[in-house]
Amino acid sequence: MRRRSLLLGGLGSAALVTLGTTQTASAQSALRARAENFDFDKGNFIRDLLDSQDSRSNPDVFAPMDVTLVEWASHLNQTAWFDAVAPYHPTAVGIITRIPRRPSSESNTNRNKNIAALHASWQLLKGVVPERSGFRSLLLFVGLNPDDESLDPTTPVGIGNLAGKGAVAYGRNDGMNMLGYDGGRKYNPRPFSDYTGYEPVNTAYELINPSRWQPRLGPHRRRLGAPPPGTTGIGDKGIYTVQHFATAHMGRVKAMTFKDPGQFGLAPPEYINHHNKKAYKATVDHILEVSAGLTEEQKVKAELFDDKLLGISRSVFAAARANDKKLDLDGWIHLFATNTLAVFDSTVAMWHYKRKYDVVRPGSAIQHVYGHSRVTSWGGPGKGTVRDMPADQWSSYLNMPDHPEYPSGSSGVCAAQAQACRRFLGNDQLDLSITIPVGWTLVEPGVTPSKELKLHWSNWTDFADDCLHSRVWGGVHYLQSCLRSADFGKQFGDRSYDLVQRHVKGDVGH
Repeated sequence: MRRRSLLLGGLGSAALVTLGTTQTASAQSALRARAENFDFDKGNFIRDLLDSQDSRSNPDVFAPMDVTLVEWASHLNQTAWFDAVAPYHPTAVGIITRIPRRPSSESNTNRNKNIAALHASWQLLKGVVPERSGFRSLLLFVGLNPDDESLDPTTPVGIGNLAGKGAVAYGRNDGMNMLGYDGGRKYNPRPFSDYTGYEPVNTAYELINPSRWQPRLGPHRRRLGAPPPGTTGIGDKGIYTVQHFATAHMGRVKAMTFKDPGQFGLAPPEYINHHNKKAYKATVDHILEVSAGLTEEQKVKAELFDDKLLGISRSVFAAARANDKKLDLDGWIHLFATNTLAVFDSTVAMWHYKRKYDVVRPGSAIQHVYGHSRVTSWGGPGKGTVRDMPADQWSSYLNMPDHPEYPSGSSGVCAAQAQACRRFLGNDQLDLSITIPVGWTLVEPGVTPSKELKLHWSNWTDFADDCLHSRVWGGVHYLQSCLRSADFGKQFGDRSYDLVQRHVKGDVGH
C-alpha cells in the first residue's frame, strides 16, 4: 500500500519535515507553490509551510512507530526553533543555546524569526538526520540559501545556524548515543544502540518468567502492513528476527525538567504478576475480549495513534489552529516547545520504568495462560472474529512493540501533551478532524474501514482517552497499564509548561 505524504511531521509538530525520496511530482509542485507564496513578513513557517494534512508517512530513516527516536529528534528541532527566535523576543532566553538579544526593531515583522527558525531546522536535520536532505529543497523554494553557514549572531541566518548547531551538539552528548560510541565503544559505532547492558530474562523461544518481557520472533518489519511498492529494506520475505529492547538506555537520556526519573513514583503492575493467577488471567481475558470485539473505528484509531507521526503529531497543529487568533508566531513556537518537552521528558521517565519493571506483553501472557487451547479473538487481517484460534497463534492487531509493556508510552505521552497544551492555551480545546477513506488501514488494506469515517476530537480530554484505549484495541497494552500511565504522564505537561514559561520570561539565571 502506497504511503501518502507531502511533509513528514515530527512528534507533536512538523519538526522533522522532509521531502521524501518517493514524493510525487504533483506533491513537489504543490509544495513549491505554497513555498513560493510564503510571506516572510506576515507568515508563520510552522502553520504555512510545515503543517501537512496528508494521511501517511513516507518510508523514512525512522519508522512511525520508532517512538523514542522520533521524539528525540523532534524535541531537539523544536527547541532549536525556540532558541532561534528568542533573540527577537523582549525577554526570552534560549533553552539550549543562549544567543544575545537583538534590537526590538528587528522583530517588527516575522521575517527574521521565520528565517532564523528555518535555518535552525536545516542545521538540525543535517547534523542529526542527514538522510533527510529534502529539507534543502524547501529552503530553496522559499528563496533561502541552504549553503549559507554564517555564524554571525547579528543576522537571522547566523542566529538560526547557531541555534541548530547548538541543538546538534547537545544531542551528541545527552545520552541518546547518537554517534554510537557511548559506553566506551571505540570502533564500528552503533548509533542509538543500548550501552547499559540490558538483557531480557526470557528468550524468544522460552518464557522463563511469565511476568517479564519476552522478545518476540517475527518478520523483519518495523511498519504495519506490507512494504510499499518499489521500496526495500522495510520487510524481507523469509527473514525472521528476534526483538531487542529498542533504546533501552532512553531512561538515562538527559531530561530538561528533572534530573532523576526515579524520583517519580510509579507502582508495579500487580495485575500482571504471574504469582497472582486470578488477576493475571483476568488481565489476559480482557485483552482477548477486546480483540474479539474490535470495531472498524477501533482498528482505525489503533493505527492512527500507533503512527506517532500521524495521530499525536497532528493534534498540536489542530490546537494551535483552533487558537490561531490569539497566537502570534512566538506563541506557536512556544506552544510547540512546551508540547515537545512534555512528550520527550515523559518518555525518558517512562523508559526508566519500562526497564525497571520489564513487563510481559499480551502475546506472551495469553500463550502462558492458554497454551494450545482455543480462544475467541480477532483472527488476523480480513478474518474478523474467530472462535477456534490456538492461543499460541494469537496475534495483536498492531505490531507488538520492541520494548516492555509497562508503562504505556503512548498513553503517557498523550496525557503529557494534552496537559501541556491545556496549560499553555488556557483551555481544553482541540478541534481535530480527520477523514479516513475506505480501505485506509495498513493491517487490512482495501478492507477496513468499509466506509468513510469522519473522526473528530473537540477537546484534549477525549483525544487522550482514545489514545490510551487505542493501545488496548491494538492488543499491545493492558487497560490498567494505560490508565495508570496516563495519570503518570500528565505531570510532565505541567513541568514542561513551567520550564518553558521561565525561559519565555527570562527567569532562568545564567
